[in-house]
Amino acid sequence: MNRKILIGAAILAIVGGALWWQLGGREEVAVTETADSTAAVDVDTSSITEMTMGPEDAKVTITEYASFTCPHCATFHQTTFQNLKRDYIDTGKVHFIYRDVYFDRVGLWASMLARCGGSERFFGISGMLYEQQKDWLNSDDPVEISGNLRRIGKVAGLEEEQINACLEDAGKAETLLAWFEQNAEADDISSTPTLMINGQQYGNMAYADLQEIIEEKLAE
Repeated sequence: MNRKILIGAAILAIVGGALWWQLGGREEVAVTETADSTAAVDVDTSSITEMTMGPEDAKVTITEYASFTCPHCATFHQTTFQNLKRDYIDTGKVHFIYRDVYFDRVGLWASMLARCGGSERFFGISGMLYEQQKDWLNSDDPVEISGNLRRIGKVAGLEEEQINACLEDAGKAETLLAWFEQNAEADDISSTPTLMINGQQYGNMAYADLQEIIEEKLAE
């Protein structure tokens, strides 16, 4: 998916959208504030946990930049990622890092939900979000989408109070956005899914092509 990455001035707008999503039936509030391009730099992002799989000392490290609202990312996770996990992550050959990209407020909501269960549940909830993407995104109504996400959270075993606490955490939303901006700028991310393999950037690809690159890296 090719979209302009939300940087700088969009930060407060997307955070506002994440916080004012009619919990308890409240009307959604339009955000009028703006932030300068250095807003995220001033936010301490050390509290954000990297979501990873596989040994840290693996010869190959793959960082995926993806968005929960990106259909190509959903396809990647239901096809290529399953093969990657089976052949390389589970066998200890690849250290995998997942990093969020926020094209819109809905992607931020989904990320906050996925992180609600901690690192132990992150990939399980992420899998549900990608598998059911067409269903929970099948509306233009933010209230309906938020309700769909809550249902996924409950099916994943999260308590309602836990879900509320996660999705209403303004500080976490702002920190996630700052973390995303820092990562996106550092790795020059402009579309999803994007893969960084041992520091080199690659676009979306078929599993056979990814496997060829991994094998070359393993042989070096």
